[in-house]
Amino acid sequence: MTTTVDQQSARLARLRDAAHRIRRHAIDMGEVQGQGYIGQALGVADILAVVYAEQLRLRPHDPHWDGRDRFLLSIGHYAIALYAALAEAGVIDPDELQTYGSDGSRLPMSGMASYTPGMEISGGSLGHGLAVATGMALGLRHRGNPARVYNLLSDGELDEGSTWEAALGCAHHGLDNVTAIVDVNALQADGPTAGVLRTEPVADKWRAFGWHAIRVDGNDLAALTAAFDELRAHRGSPGVLICDTRIGCGVPLLETREKAHFMRVEAHEWQIARDQLEEGYRK
Repeated sequence: MTTTVDQQSARLARLRDAAHRIRRHAIDMGEVQGQGYIGQALGVADILAVVYAEQLRLRPHDPHWDGRDRFLLSIGHYAIALYAALAEAGVIDPDELQTYGSDGSRLPMSGMASYTPGMEISGGSLGHGLAVATGMALGLRHRGNPARVYNLLSDGELDEGSTWEAALGCAHHGLDNVTAIVDVNALQADGPTAGVLRTEPVADKWRAFGWHAIRVDGNDLAALTAAFDELRAHRGSPGVLICDTRIGCGVPLLETREKAHFMRVEAHEWQIARDQLEEGYRK
C-alpha cells in the first residue's frame, strides 16, 4: 500500500510541475501580444498536463506518426493553451513560443493544422471537432489502428446542434476509441454560458445520448487522473469527461478579471501574474 501511495504522490507531483510549466508558457505567450485567451489557457492547463504527459501515445519528433493518438482542438481560440502543452511535450521548441501570433509564425492566435506540428485540425467555427473526431475514429477502427481520438470542446460549443448530431453518431457506432473533454468554465463570448443557452444538466444529457460520462473538478489533478484512467478502461461506448474549470486558474489577478473571455492585460501586470503563479506553486 505504501508503494502505491508513494507512486500516486510522485505521479501527481510530476503532473503539477507540468501544469505549472504550461501556465508559465501561456503567460509568456500572452505577453507577446498583450492580450488573448489567456484565462482559458490557465484554466485547462491541468487537463492538458494529464493528457500530454500520460494519456496520448505520440512521438514528439514525428507528429504525423500513423500510430499516434489524435488530439483535436475544436475550440481554435484555445490554441495558446495547446501550444504551451506541445512545448511541454517536446513537439515544438519552447523558444518558438515567443513568435506566438506574429507574422510568419507557425503559432497563429487561432489553431490551424496547416501551420503547427501536432495541431490535428483547424478550429475556430465551433461545432466541428466532434464530427471530425467521429469520422477519424471510424476510419481508425476500419483500418485496425488502435489509436484513440480525443476532442477538447468548450461548454459554449454545446450550443451548436452539430455537436449533438456528432454525439449521436459516435454513440450509434459504439466508438469507444473516442474521448470528449468538455471545458466548463461557465463563460463564452456573449456572456455567462447559463445566460446564453442553458446546457445543464450536462452529464445527464451526454448519458442520454449514449455516452459514458464523468464530471470532475478540472483543476484537481487527482480527480482528473482517476477519471482519465476510468475512461481509458471503458469499453462499448464513447466517453466524455466534463471538467469544471476556473478561468485564470493559478493567477488570482486574472481569476477575478471581469471581462475574462478575451483578456487585455496591462504591460505591468504580466510580471504580477508570473509572481502570483510562482507564489501559488510554492505553497
